[in-house]
Amino acid sequence: MSFFAILFALLLEQVRPLGRHNPVHAALRGWARWISRNFDAGKAHHGWLAWSLAAGVPALVALLVDWFLAATLGWPFAVLWHVALLYVTLGFRQFSHHFTEIRDALEAGDEALARELLAQWQQVDASELPRSEIVRHVIEYSVLAAHRHVFGVLACYSLLAVLGLGPAGAVFYRMSEFVARYWHYKGRVVGQPVSAALQGVAARAWGLIDWLPARITALGFAVVGSFEEALDSWRNQAQRFPNDNDGVILAATSGAINVRLGGEALKAVAPSQAEPEPELAGGDGTPSEADSESTPGREPEAAHLAQVVGLVWRTVVMWMLLLALLTLARLLG
Repeated sequence: MSFFAILFALLLEQVRPLGRHNPVHAALRGWARWISRNFDAGKAHHGWLAWSLAAGVPALVALLVDWFLAATLGWPFAVLWHVALLYVTLGFRQFSHHFTEIRDALEAGDEALARELLAQWQQVDASELPRSEIVRHVIEYSVLAAHRHVFGVLACYSLLAVLGLGPAGAVFYRMSEFVARYWHYKGRVVGQPVSAALQGVAARAWGLIDWLPARITALGFAVVGSFEEALDSWRNQAQRFPNDNDGVILAATSGAINVRLGGEALKAVAPSQAEPEPELAGGDGTPSEADSESTPGREPEAAHLAQVVGLVWRTVVMWMLLLALLTLARLLG
């Protein structure tokens, strides 16, 4: 069932991508805002309670609905529920338009437009970036967004589907990522504070939850890319990045396509109340607001963007083939 649910969700998302301002994401954003407003008392134990409710309740609701549909209406309705949840939580089209627009601007030689689009995507100052640094940042943001919107969700959904908890896994993963990003944003907005304790709890929880999915994604990139170079970069270069999980993915990407990643981070633009709030599908793949050391590899060029696209799609195909084989083995067994 997992294979077909993922396949239909990906196809549906390609044909009719979920709009940015959709009621589902708006409701979940309102839920995170309500939780922080009512449970954030500035202490660590309050933070863990708030985070548990924000990420756990939607996951529990998804699981209970799944069990109810399977028990009362049968597995076809449960499959439809899985497809609906994956459609909301998983998909390239939730962030790929940013990548496409910047790539097209670079191919047209319009570096000013590429800088402007990059700045709008990540709310950063990109006004003085040279062309190679534009490409580098686009690669880093894109592979991390692909991980958080596609491969991380696939990993959590597929692993927990073995225990019958697939829908809860997908929702829990995406909500954990979103509340960490959303509360970090709220903590910087004047007049809408979120305590440092709640931000810290959400960030630590997200780091723990993403530990295994990040390494599964990095392994997938290694398998479909230059395997030995990717593993060598993973072992020796991941520590160059401030964030451990992001560093593993970026280091594996660097080795898989032989491109230099890491360096001076873009400086975030201070948010204001007039700035739109982050969406669940915001695709915020910012590696870190801190600088990092560069990995070995070729200087980033526009041609590397096509290699990134190929790397990501080959990883998707690998995932689908693996799930298809597991599904076939289960049916025959």
